[in-house]
Amino acid sequence: MLERKFYAFLVTGEARAKLTASTYLQTVSLFLAWCERRQLAVETAGTRDLIYFILDRSSTGITGKTVAKDVAALRSLYRYLMIERVRDDNPADLLESPVREKNLPLVLSTDQIELFLAAISLDKPVGVRDRALFELIYSCGLRVSEAVNLSLDDVYLEEQMILVHGKGGKERFVPFGTTAREWLYRYLSEARLTLVQSRPERAVFVNYRGQRITRKGIWKRFNELCIHAGITAKIHTLRHSFATHLLAGGADLRSVQELLGHSDITTTQVYTHVEEAALHDFHREVFDNFGAESDI
Repeated sequence: MLERKFYAFLVTGEARAKLTASTYLQTVSLFLAWCERRQLAVETAGTRDLIYFILDRSSTGITGKTVAKDVAALRSLYRYLMIERVRDDNPADLLESPVREKNLPLVLSTDQIELFLAAISLDKPVGVRDRALFELIYSCGLRVSEAVNLSLDDVYLEEQMILVHGKGGKERFVPFGTTAREWLYRYLSEARLTLVQSRPERAVFVNYRGQRITRKGIWKRFNELCIHAGITAKIHTLRHSFATHLLAGGADLRSVQELLGHSDITTTQVYTHVEEAALHDFHREVFDNFGAESDI
């Protein structure tokens, strides 16, 4: 009964995503079982008890990220019990979440981007489509869903601009480069006509049946091309690379934020850390080699 009501609280009271709510519920179920084995009432458990539970969980080899989720789940549980007037304090508020390491996004070099694009075979219409598709994703820093949702009315070839329909229904104009324009023109004037034929399809990028391409279709094609090119990456890596290469070329952070469609500039700032990490690696490589080769 408690678990069912707690799940409803997470979804409606705290507006948690269902996946997050399910993860929290799993932690709470483990906590309830842990309390039962120790003949401990959940309603009267103190901070010390929660610490022992977390320590037991940690001893199983779970990651710091999972521990942080466990702590968050316990905080939500006792917020719920406070709302239900079962208790008047939250013992989980005194728990400290482990500091999570900042995972910097993977970025491809410009040489790797060229290698990836060169892996596309152009002997069929879908090959020309792939070249135009991935040129545009990289040139504009698009999310996969944004590339999927592009319609013919969103493309301004002469101005080299596209109207992007981003997250939350937000729209933004994004420019694209000359190379992307050339491939997009070739695709729209030749390959797309072959694929669509007489169908009244308005999507820019279509599959071999002439219908709007899906996110799954793009992911599958990207992975196939990565294997062929000998590159390890995810489709979102093209977007990461776009942002990092812009900053490396001197673009200011606010402009990159607008191009990416980030609502918060702190999301964009992660790419400055990528640049710093690359600089540190370069510095270490240069000076390590300098020291090794010196005659002094």
